[in-house]
Amino acid sequence: MSSPVLRRVVRRETHSPRTVAMIVAVVLVILALLFVGTEIVLNLAGQPALLLGPAASLAWVVGLPTGVPAGVSIAIGAVVAFAGFVLIVLAIAPGRLSKHELRVGENAVVADNGVIASALAQRVSDDTGLPRDQVRVGVGHRSVDVTLTPAVGVPVDEQRVRGVVRDELESYRLAKTLRTSLRVQRPRTPEVDS
Repeated sequence: MSSPVLRRVVRRETHSPRTVAMIVAVVLVILALLFVGTEIVLNLAGQPALLLGPAASLAWVVGLPTGVPAGVSIAIGAVVAFAGFVLIVLAIAPGRLSKHELRVGENAVVADNGVIASALAQRVSDDTGLPRDQVRVGVGHRSVDVTLTPAVGVPVDEQRVRGVVRDELESYRLAKTLRTSLRVQRPRTPEVDS
């Protein structure tokens, strides 16, 4: 896939915009500014404040270090710092959708993680002989988690299953290599009272 247009399309399909987070942040800032502006206008007009006037709020902020225990000031600062950190991460980090790019010649192909997981589960089920409801597959951005729950006494060759998953993933020609983990969960046998 060498075309810049196709690369842009694949990026748009595999990454989510931060529109919702941005809208929420902007609305909160606008509401805060409207409140502050309303309090200032009411103070200039000689009217009583809705909640806390500018002079009273400034006096409250100035009085914080001496009137409030240090632990409370540190906690307030930590909350404000954490909120700022979250906003910075939302602004910088790309949002990821649950999709993967497949390399198919010069074409752009994007597959949903659920489709990849379903196809892998079916292949593992067909290859091992386990019923489909005993094979669960989860596909993430960097990993594939395969969980088998065979009936009591049914042997499972874990190396063979790993090979099947690896071969199936390679046949999809995903743009990024996924780490694979396999778990075999045996159902518990009921204890019999003697």
